[in-house]
This record gives sequence, C-alpha cells and structure tokens, in this order.
Amino acid sequence: MSITMHDVARVAGVSIKTVSNVINDYPYIRPDTRQRVLEAIDSLGYRPNLSARGLRSGRTGVISLIIPDLRNAYFAELADAVMRAAKAQDLSVIIEQSGDSRETELALLRGPRMQMVDGILYSVLALGEDDAHLLDDITTPMVLLGERIFNGPTDHVTMRNTEAAKAATEHLISLGRRRIVALGAHHGEVIGSAGLRLAGYREALAEAGIPFDDSLVGEVGGWFRSGGAETMRLILESGVPFDGVVAFNDSIALGAMRVMQEAGRRIPDDVAVIGFDDIDETRYTLPTLSTINPGRDEIAEVAVRFLLERIRQPAADIPPREYLASFAVVPRESTALDPR
Repeated sequence: MSITMHDVARVAGVSIKTVSNVINDYPYIRPDTRQRVLEAIDSLGYRPNLSARGLRSGRTGVISLIIPDLRNAYFAELADAVMRAAKAQDLSVIIEQSGDSRETELALLRGPRMQMVDGILYSVLALGEDDAHLLDDITTPMVLLGERIFNGPTDHVTMRNTEAAKAATEHLISLGRRRIVALGAHHGEVIGSAGLRLAGYREALAEAGIPFDDSLVGEVGGWFRSGGAETMRLILESGVPFDGVVAFNDSIALGAMRVMQEAGRRIPDDVAVIGFDDIDETRYTLPTLSTINPGRDEIAEVAVRFLLERIRQPAADIPPREYLASFAVVPRESTALDPR
C-alpha cells in the first residue's frame, strides 16, 4: 500500500494540515514540529503528489534551462551546476537545447511547455541586444545567462569575458610570449563571447606594448575540437610565426594542441597554450591545459537564487539585476616550462 499524508500525520503526531504546511514550506511552523514531520516522511518513505501540490500552490517545483548545445562541454557542465544548485532549493530542471537557432529560441520561450515551469534560465545565443524587447511579453519569471543581451528586462548573470581573456593573455605575456594567437574569433562580432574575449586579448597586448597583428587572429565557427583543429592547421600552413595561443574555449584549445603536437610543436616549450572554461577534461590531457575558471558554479548558484526570488515574489518590484561572476587563471602544464 502507498504511504499517505494521513500516515505521516499519525506517526508525527500532528494534523494533516500541519503535514501539508511542512511539505509546502510554510514558514510559521515550530522547528521541533517541522523536524518531527520531516523525520516521519523520511522513515515512511512518503513521496508527495507533486501534481496535486502544484495545483494547490500554483507552482510545479520545476524550472527550465535553455542552452545552445549539450555537445559543448561548457554548457554540459553548466547544466550540471544548475541542476545541483536547483536541487539544493528542492527544484527540478528541464533542459532544452536551442541549437543556436533564433527561431528555436523564440519557440521555446513562447511554447506551451514554458507554462508548465515556474521559471526559466535562458542562455542566450541567437538573439541579440536589439531583440531585448521580445522578452517583455514573457510572463514566466526568467533570468538571462550569457552575453548576447545586456540591459534586458530581467536579471542577467554572466561571466567577466573581457577581463578574463585579458588575464589569460597577460599570463602568456608574463612568460615572455610575444607572438600570441587569438583562437576562436568570430568575424565582426562585438557583443558575444568571441567579441568580448577578443577585446580582452587586444587590451592585454596594448598594455604590454605589443602591436596587434591580424594574422594571429584565428576565426573558429563552432567552438568544438574540430573547429580548433581545422583553424590551427590553416595557421600552421600559413607559416606565420607564433609562440603562444589564447584559445577562447577549452575545446578548441584541445583540438589545436593535437594538431600542433602532430606537427612537432612542443607544448609549452615552443608554444604556450591557455584555454577558457576550466572543463573537467583539461585536468587530464597531456599536457594538462592551463585555462580560465569563469565562475561556472557561482553563475549557477546566483542565477537559481535570483530566479527563485522572482518565483516567490511575483508581485515584487525588483529592478533588473546584473551580476558578473568572479574568475581565476588556472596555470597548468601547457604554460609551465619544465624547470629541469
């Protein structure tokens, strides 16, 4: 037989109403009473009927995370961080992939499934600054992630792309590298990860008195290993001399490293390489990859917290908030010469 709320009430020695209040996180309950109910729930293995609970409270306990592509290791690890942060708040997460498609992003935001969640975490990629007004009619609480839309109608949580890319470039400059490839640029992009990271790269060169050389900018369409490998082959074939690589994400760094090693370039002796994102794989490559930790866990925790505040206070006049996570340079073997 299934365990019911009546059973929990009997074991805890309280009313069914009290059990319901504990399940629905009603704040005005004595701590010892709440603890007895929670212990009864745990000992009996009671599982609340979430559908009925949602009908009563107007909430489902589910949020949606819209990201471009789970094949990209950063977004896969961001999804994991969001799910852990959400679980700590007793929330479940539905993951939707937009596939870098404007039409898909808009369809997901306006689709019927968005009416089945309490809130949306939206990692923008296809939409841009000029599209911010399209979010005005989205009634579901939402927090924006990513770099495509600043000054939008709701909270925005992202990383310090320009400052972090500048720090990555400065790391190579501090090692005496002067011919540094910027790997991962997107032609003409200003707002977006590629544009912001290229700006940071250029700032570091300028402050070090190193002239910017357009021949050292490698454009990569999709930020996957294959894209980094393909562009690095073209750079090597061009014969342009270089002694460092700032890759705009870890995946393209790993693809580029493989091609350089196949061509006989020693890392870091001949070419020092630093990536961006601090994905788990970078700890186990040969050599291990120096990178930027962009504050992924912090982004997830703050985004979930902001979203939960808007879910719980739908009528509150909370102005849009902008939050930039902290970052750190993570030096590893790909930039550390063997002291022997």
